[in-house]
Amino acid sequence: MKKILFSAVMASMITGQALAQSNEPTWTGTWATAVEWTGPGDMPKASLSNRSLREIIHVSIGGETLRMQLSNIHSKEPVEIKSIFIANALDSCDIDTKSAKYLTFGGKKSVTIAPGESVYCDVMKYHLTPLQRLSVTINYGATTPVNASSHRGSRTTSYLMKGEAKPKTKFVAEEKCEHWYNISCIDVQTTTPTPCVAVLGNSITDGRGSTTNMQNRWTDFMAEAYGGKAAVLNLGIGGNAVVRGGLSEPALVRFDRDVLGQQGVTTVVIFEGVNDIGGWKPNHAEVVRNLTNAYTELIKKAKDAGKKVYIGTIMPYYGNSYYNHFSEAARLTVNDWIRANKDVDGIIDFDKLTQDPSNPKALLPAYSSDGLHGTPAAYEAMGKLAAEKVK
Repeated sequence: MKKILFSAVMASMITGQALAQSNEPTWTGTWATAVEWTGPGDMPKASLSNRSLREIIHVSIGGETLRMQLSNIHSKEPVEIKSIFIANALDSCDIDTKSAKYLTFGGKKSVTIAPGESVYCDVMKYHLTPLQRLSVTINYGATTPVNASSHRGSRTTSYLMKGEAKPKTKFVAEEKCEHWYNISCIDVQTTTPTPCVAVLGNSITDGRGSTTNMQNRWTDFMAEAYGGKAAVLNLGIGGNAVVRGGLSEPALVRFDRDVLGQQGVTTVVIFEGVNDIGGWKPNHAEVVRNLTNAYTELIKKAKDAGKKVYIGTIMPYYGNSYYNHFSEAARLTVNDWIRANKDVDGIIDFDKLTQDPSNPKALLPAYSSDGLHGTPAAYEAMGKLAAEKVK
């Protein structure tokens, strides 16, 4: 029965989109992250200069041909890279050395990325399996930005080593941190219609409350529920807001680049707003109006770009500092607006899924890590629900 349901969901995702039906290869994102400006507190203690950084990512779909994008868009200085190689990840910072391959840029191993710019590596052959963990090792040169372009909430450990790392030599980490630096996306070539879901979100999507290195964000569970046959791109940022305030650029500013700018996107999921409500204390009626107007704008942008659009309700947060009588009224009003919306292709009712039946203002205790963010159990349930709803 589950196999029949899964096949029906995948068929609906494919036939419901204007996807190319020819055998011409197209690019589809298998992994992506939202790149941010990096403050001093999120930079490594040791400089990136003349060091090697090993980062671990969890892809969604597989492929035999790929390319990686590196970003320096939020930095004011260039970043000099001597070389980069990828490999299948093993435990900790270890890699399968036989799988290691260097990236090239215009046929060269080295590249310098100007401030405010991003670059793609040359197209390369690599056997990438669905849902695998991939190691990315960057050997930096002498020139690196004071504030790197990074993603703060990697939920995976990155390893920093002095000097230049090579595939067959032991990587000896002198520092560990839970951030990604400079990597922004990986695309694979696909020759058959492949659904690709890009998720706009905040720290709940970014994985706050998940287990470091266990790849148990709700988007990871969603990708697993698709069995590696549909791409899921996590564009969540911790502390992010939709309209204003929060951390990093608000969704209204970053939506075109971070979501619509991904390759092969067929479907957009919008799931953020709690930081607008809980973080903006005065005049909650204005917050509701601004937030729902912003949702309308984002939905229209995605629809105009030919994407399906789904939107998630805002989860409860009783017991968290965000909660008060007025913010709760705003959350309920926004959720009513979401459930009544006729312009989207579907609703993912995360609120109903995660609320405590005995106190709907609060998360179910097994689903609450701090009153606001989920637990791995919550994220598993959310990922499965999202995969069921997003067709």
